[in-house]
Amino acid sequence: MDIGCFALVDPFSLMDHQLERIKGLGFAYADVTDNHNGGMLGTEFGFTASVSLDANPHDLRRMFARHGLTPTTFCAHANLLDPPAPWRYGTTEIIKAVRAAAAMGVRHVITTEGEPKTAAGHGLSPSERIFAIRHALAEPIRVAADFGVTILLEPHGPVTDNIDTMDALLEACGNPDNLAINVDTGNIWLGGSDPVAYVRHFGHKIEHVHWKDLPAEMEAHRGTVFGSGMTLTPLGTGVVDIAGVHRALLDVGFDGHTTLEVAGDTAVLASRDYLLALERKPAGVAASR
Repeated sequence: MDIGCFALVDPFSLMDHQLERIKGLGFAYADVTDNHNGGMLGTEFGFTASVSLDANPHDLRRMFARHGLTPTTFCAHANLLDPPAPWRYGTTEIIKAVRAAAAMGVRHVITTEGEPKTAAGHGLSPSERIFAIRHALAEPIRVAADFGVTILLEPHGPVTDNIDTMDALLEACGNPDNLAINVDTGNIWLGGSDPVAYVRHFGHKIEHVHWKDLPAEMEAHRGTVFGSGMTLTPLGTGVVDIAGVHRALLDVGFDGHTTLEVAGDTAVLASRDYLLALERKPAGVAASR
């Protein structure tokens, strides 16, 4: 499996700088991470690594090529449990991400339901949550099929973090061929599920992986917080069974792109080295955590 890097290496800098740094760290793959509608002050004045969903995606494709990097996913993490509003990332933004990804030759767009922030979102029943997500994703899934793009659901919310409710969501969406899963090791654990069991259950549906370990102090929040953006914890030094997940991925036949959601040069490189060491271990040899 390939190892790429999250395109948020340095704060307060543009996407072009992020890609330059990722290439300098020795990676060949990266994702399109932060993005927005229209224009943004931060990008105009050079302190935000976000790309416009309304820009020419071929400019972004050329930027990756200039740095010798291959984009593997286009992130479109949404808020699908709170009521739709012009200021919330939702269905419209996912569709724009799908079109941009297709133009760039990127096959995967990653989204999720997120954690609700409003009283209306928190008041949804379990079945209403699944209906809200299915309803919000219906058009993105249809458009993605026409553009040859697969939408990957990432565990990053109360529905997608749980094996049973993720199963129910996939079934509610009709289990189309272009709807699959992006495993996030840290989010699954933080949401209260076992990442190894999650991989073994959804093996045939997994098409990308976000690698993330978490520190022991996060144990107190397990099952009450659904997802985290990045981690300072090098893989193999925290509470998530990264070695077990890696082994399970190999067992289910996964051999695709993966991305480090790790911050800090030392932690990024240590995490890559840890995964490479797991790749070199003979089958049946236990890896230290």
